[in-house]
Amino acid sequence: MSSAAGKFAASAQPKVGALIRARRRQLQMTLQELCDAAGISVGYLSQVERDLATPSLGTLAQIARSLDVGVDFFIATPSLEDGLTRAGERNRFSVDGSSIIYERIAADFTGNVLSSFILYVPPGYRSETVSHEGEEILYVLDGSITQRLDDREMVLKPGDSLHFRGNTPHSWSNDTDREARLLWTGTLPMFRSRTEKPALRSSKDGTKIMRTRNRKERT
Repeated sequence: MSSAAGKFAASAQPKVGALIRARRRQLQMTLQELCDAAGISVGYLSQVERDLATPSLGTLAQIARSLDVGVDFFIATPSLEDGLTRAGERNRFSVDGSSIIYERIAADFTGNVLSSFILYVPPGYRSETVSHEGEEILYVLDGSITQRLDDREMVLKPGDSLHFRGNTPHSWSNDTDREARLLWTGTLPMFRSRTEKPALRSSKDGTKIMRTRNRKERT
C-alpha cells in the first residue's frame, strides 16, 4: 500500500467513541447496561461515545469485553487484503440441514455494517417467512427465484434486483428445475466478532464447507 493510501486508511478509520456507540446499539444495550457490565460511569461513557474523552487501553478492554468483541475491533485498521476475495478461492459453507451453499464476499473490519454472500440455491428450495432489522439487496446472477414481500409475489431473473426493508415479512423460493445463483447484501448482523472461527467440514467434492453452530445471539 502506498504512503498516500496508508494515510487515507488511517484518516478513514472511525473514531473509538462512534464505534462503541454503534456496537452498543447493535446489541440493543443502554448506556447504563454497558456501564454496569464494564464497571465505568454513565457520565464517562457518554463522553467517550461523543469522543470528548479517550479511554485507556485497560478501560477499552473492559468495554470491548462487555460488547463481545476484541480490543482490535476499535483500533485495527483494515488492509486491502481484508476486503479482497478471488473467484474460485472463497471457502464455501452451509448451515447444517440446509441445501443452500454460501460464499462469503464481505470482510470483517472495524465498524463494518454490511454482510454479503453469493448463494447457490437448488431447485425446489423454499425459505421460511422472516422479518428482521436492517435492509437487504438481492441481485440474480443465474437462474430465477420467486420473492414474496407481504402479499406481493414477483419473479426475479438474471440481472433483476430487489432492495427492501428487512422488517417487511418476506420469503423466497426456487420454483424452477435448475440451480439459481444470487448475490445477497444486507445490514443484518451475521457474525459476532472477527475472533470467532467457525468449524469447517469438507464436502464430497473437497470444497471446504463451514458448519455454523447454533448459539443464542445478542443482536
